Amino acid sequence: MSIFDAVLLFVAGYAAGMVNAVAGGGTFLTFGALSVTGVPPIVANATSSITQFPGYVTSTLAYWTDIKTFWREALLLCFVSALGAFAGAMILLALDNPSFRSMVPWLLVAATALFAAGPWLKPKPKPGAQPSAGIFVGAVVQFITSVYGGFFGAGMGVMMLATLGLTQSGDYHRLNALKNMLAIVIAAIAIIVFVVGGVVAWPEAIVMIPAVALGGYSGVWAAKRMPQSIMRAFVIVVGILLAVYYFVTG
Repeated sequence: MSIFDAVLLFVAGYAAGMVNAVAGGGTFLTFGALSVTGVPPIVANATSSITQFPGYVTSTLAYWTDIKTFWREALLLCFVSALGAFAGAMILLALDNPSFRSMVPWLLVAATALFAAGPWLKPKPKPGAQPSAGIFVGAVVQFITSVYGGFFGAGMGVMMLATLGLTQSGDYHRLNALKNMLAIVIAAIAIIVFVVGGVVAWPEAIVMIPAVALGGYSGVWAAKRMPQSIMRAFVIVVGILLAVYYFVTG
């Protein structure tokens, strides 16, 4: 890893932390930077998952007061999330880099479109309302979302928030807290599989993890001063450029 690559990864990690704090979508930046520096697609995907993990933890801790009121009810979703993440991560490891690389631009297009539609997919507050789907349906939907999260995490948060809004009761903050809690489970299982599978670029991860943490701290300041629409537009442009990059170089 050259000094230029290290600087690029640090800057991308810092920007990803800021973007996650303001609008979400930092995975596009970490995955993109790793790809540009020559990290193979599967390794870039796995390494990007590790760099994002601290952000999931801090986001969950911020909602800890809310989570304490419903964590027992969420155990089933945690269980199916673990199973789904394991399945998704194992599917990724079963592929070779050329096969996964051919899928990446389409995954990026889908994830970018999902991220762009995020404001319209946010669940409407429904305090005290009953879930719009049964327990079984909710578990199945969460399992499918978790498979995607274990396989390719970009856009997972937006997807999960939207599906939880359809299958779970409660207001937006309860659903967001639940989403953050489940994201930890999904990321943790996927990371264990990736580490055991030996597909993590540790030098790159070590550079990016503190950068993401610093960016997340700075993002709180930016979130109070910068319109979220600007950050969302930035992430969408990055997603489109990455997709084009993979289409053209494929």
